[in-house]
Amino acid sequence: MEEWVPVLPYNPSGLFPSGRPPRPTYREPHPVGGAGVAAGAVGTLVWLVLFGLLGGGLVGYVWWTLIAGGLAWLAALALVRHGDRGVAAGIAIVTAGGWSLAAVAVATRWLSSGDWPLW
Repeated sequence: MEEWVPVLPYNPSGLFPSGRPPRPTYREPHPVGGAGVAAGAVGTLVWLVLFGLLGGGLVGYVWWTLIAGGLAWLAALALVRHGDRGVAAGIAIVTAGGWSLAAVAVATRWLSSGDWPLW
């Protein structure tokens, strides 16, 4: 006669995971999308151009670009915390590019004239 033995549930060791994960997978409520990044980039480009046009020469352009970029970064920080992070990423990328162009313009003037143009 055979003796009945209860079958215990299979408990994997964890070395080779199988089945569902042991804890839930959380999804991001507002994932970053390409449209948000593009919207932030275009908006920031217009913002920086409008502020850059306020400066009459290189010095004015650079200072207005630095001010506009600082304000854009504040908006991006607020969006990272309370809004769309894709738009914030677009703002950050274009602001960095705008500041880089201003730095290249200052360096070019400095190298060509030998005088620091911002003071």
